[in-house]
Amino acid sequence: MKRALVAVSLVLLLGACGTSVSDPSASDPSAEAAPTVSSAAEIAAGSTYNDTDVMFLQMLVDHQQQGLEMVAIAADRATREEVVDLAKAIDATETDELTMMTSWLTEWQKATTVDKRVSLHADHGGLPGTDDESIASLRTVEKADFETAFLNLFLAHQHNAVEMAQLELDKGANEQATAFAERVKESRADQVQQMLRLLNG
Repeated sequence: MKRALVAVSLVLLLGACGTSVSDPSASDPSAEAAPTVSSAAEIAAGSTYNDTDVMFLQMLVDHQQQGLEMVAIAADRATREEVVDLAKAIDATETDELTMMTSWLTEWQKATTVDKRVSLHADHGGLPGTDDESIASLRTVEKADFETAFLNLFLAHQHNAVEMAQLELDKGANEQATAFAERVKESRADQVQQMLRLLNG
């Protein structure tokens, strides 16, 4: 592979995305604490939020759309049952979270997609996510090398989610969004540890 997928690059973001208030588990991935579609869709976001809350959700929507693409590939191409199970559990969890996040953004009358113009995100280190070339490479890497490539790439991807969640916890104003960020931080950190164990055999 052309890219060194082993490198874990943490993306710093959201740091200067505004603070003005507006008013308009590790061994068993299926055991992660996360809202389901049925419950999440019923949770109102609340009317108090700031620019960081909005940017956090918009960026995480984009981030998780990439993640769902990667775990779908893993569910199809991975060999070990543990990797397939992890991919399927993440797919279920992040699909539910995606429903919740888009619902909250819609409730606030905010776009559910992030503006990817680099100039808008220069102050906080750029956009989160994984480049399209690296994701595409998961479809063509040799079967024998797939799990190592996927786990390294997705490990870095979930590290980015932990960083996003921490910045929301530091600067967010919305109670529901910060509680969600705490869940994201904990669950992704658990996934990172699980993936490290899978990488180590």
